Amino acid sequence: MIKNIIFDWSGVIKDSVEDHLFAVNKVFQFFGVRQMSLKELKEEWIQPHMMFYNKYLPALSSKQQTVVYKKAIMERVPKAYQNIAVLIKELQANNIKMVVISSDLVETITSELVIFGLNGVFLEVISNVHDKVESVKSLINKYNFNKTETVIIGDTNHEIEVGKLVGISTVAVTWGFTSETRLALNSPNFIIHNLRELKNLLIV
Repeated sequence: MIKNIIFDWSGVIKDSVEDHLFAVNKVFQFFGVRQMSLKELKEEWIQPHMMFYNKYLPALSSKQQTVVYKKAIMERVPKAYQNIAVLIKELQANNIKMVVISSDLVETITSELVIFGLNGVFLEVISNVHDKVESVKSLINKYNFNKTETVIIGDTNHEIEVGKLVGISTVAVTWGFTSETRLALNSPNFIIHNLRELKNLLIV
């Protein structure tokens, strides 16, 4: 039975795939790299995110990337995936403990929690995380999560890899930044295609 959930934010809760593509291409444009299509991005995106950028811009620093990406992403109007907030509140009503660990900027997540109607729903929201391994370990210990009752939900290779490293179940959703084919290569415990499947998995 699942009692604890570690959520990623963008690509899982926040419907930001097009926004992300826009911002990535702004980074590429600024530093003189050919822009990508959405299909290309879904096949090439990896996390921690500097692994992706340094494939194309080996000398690019995290600080340089953040300056351009932040300016671009702040131009976009944030939105949540349809009905995801309803499901999260249903999970809360079922006494499931939830946290968020994201590489997103603290400025964007703070406002988006309010916009999406999710402020105060999560035990904790950690942002600006490049590599999630230590943050996940820390939260599991802080809240005394039983690993057999805990899942991590993400849309990239990184959440799957982190879940395996810390010993919790992994749930990969296909509506985010990574294609289902590439998610499957990382062998998550579950691949989820829509909210109905996610609800059936999380709520017994």
